[in-house]
Amino acid sequence: MNGNRLTVYQYAKCSTCRDALKWLRARGYEPETIEVFDYPPTAEQMRELVGRSGLPIRRFFNTSGEVYKEMNLKDKVPAMSEEEMLKLLSSNGRLIKRPVITDGMRVTVGFKVTELEQVWPEV
Repeated sequence: MNGNRLTVYQYAKCSTCRDALKWLRARGYEPETIEVFDYPPTAEQMRELVGRSGLPIRRFFNTSGEVYKEMNLKDKVPAMSEEEMLKLLSSNGRLIKRPVITDGMRVTVGFKVTELEQVWPEV
């Protein structure tokens, strides 16, 4: 990917995702969206996203989501290996914190304007 092309893993009904897309478009980006519930990243794609983000893998979990709570992951994730976490995240897009934004080199998770401004300057 190049220039102002971004891929955004999102859920269309999520107001945070809609706000993030609006914010990115206002800054000159043309995001391609992927419905994360329908098409979660594979374990290998997750490994790459986590690696490029510079964030701990646990930041990719949607800890406030229903599925996370139903699966009692708060108690399970700390004991999991990174490989197990990658497989779990790729098995259910509802477990992934959104939006995940990438240009193929950089990656951000969630929508905090102060964090995004540092990674996604206006184009």
